[in-house]
Amino acid sequence: MPIIIDNPWRGDGLDPEGVQPIADASGVASLLAQCPAHRETPLRAALEIAERAGVGEVWIKDERERMGLGSFKALGAVHAIAREAAARAEGGDLQTALSGETYVAASAGNHGLSVAAGARIFGARAIIYLAETVPAAFAARLEARGAEVVRAGAEYQASMEAAETAAAENGWTLLSDSSWEGYVDLPLRVMEGYTQLAAEAVAQIDAPPTHILLQAGVGGLAAAVAAHARLTWGDGPEIIVVEPDAAPALIESIRAGHLVSTEGPVSAMGRLDCKTPSMVALAGLSRDADRFATITEAEAQSGVDILAAHGLATTPSGGAGLAALLAGLSLDPEARVLAILSEGPEDG
Repeated sequence: MPIIIDNPWRGDGLDPEGVQPIADASGVASLLAQCPAHRETPLRAALEIAERAGVGEVWIKDERERMGLGSFKALGAVHAIAREAAARAEGGDLQTALSGETYVAASAGNHGLSVAAGARIFGARAIIYLAETVPAAFAARLEARGAEVVRAGAEYQASMEAAETAAAENGWTLLSDSSWEGYVDLPLRVMEGYTQLAAEAVAQIDAPPTHILLQAGVGGLAAAVAAHARLTWGDGPEIIVVEPDAAPALIESIRAGHLVSTEGPVSAMGRLDCKTPSMVALAGLSRDADRFATITEAEAQSGVDILAAHGLATTPSGGAGLAALLAGLSLDPEARVLAILSEGPEDG
């Protein structure tokens, strides 16, 4: 059974005067239209999942084929880079607008692919730092997208520190999907890109949901979708954020009343295994989310197995929100649930 707490900061949030997620998605689609691979992803009615979970309806925004990159992350860094290209081009050729620029990032998964794709589209160079534990197959995927891969450190945090150092020493642009004091502008644009999938879901669903389930690592996806949902549907839907119990950075920050870093074992929910939340994401979710939940490794795997049996193959990261529902998250029998299948299976 998921552990769940109410959010006492709902409404004003922990930092009402600070930087908040961008809720308006209107500027995103026009920029993403410059990418030939950009297409709307489907919203699927999952009747059998709803029946198994004991709720009225389940709607799944399926991001597994987003822009040919396999996850929602395709919307993030590509959008942030497109913003910079559009500002630089001034009516010129977007495809060469960022010639001579270098973007550097650390990645344990899909963010690196988005950086690589965005850089390639707009004429820039991408250098992605990977921890030694990241599989060689993922490094090969990055290189196939034109990125240069550098191995650094035994775990993600070490590769992140190496990327920051390299950016500072070489005059490169650090492009992270997290934010911290003094580093906000680019991650804010990365998060803004994710509002595209929220806007699509709003247009696709036939009536507002009563509940929205959002899995979170540093919290960028969850915060962006929550902000757009509040802009569109107001206080109606109950928004529940789901994290691994091995990386409860958001829920512990909510409990503490300020941003905190956590410790824990490595989670199989690898893309959600983030021990420190994004500053901007925490500000937004403390304002917009109603409840925060954690799930165990076993609950995540069980959920993924059930989803796969119903033709919805994903990873423990990609299906964590739905896994919480299937693990016994207590909702009204008439609930209309919106959730995100955020990535495809790792061998897909």
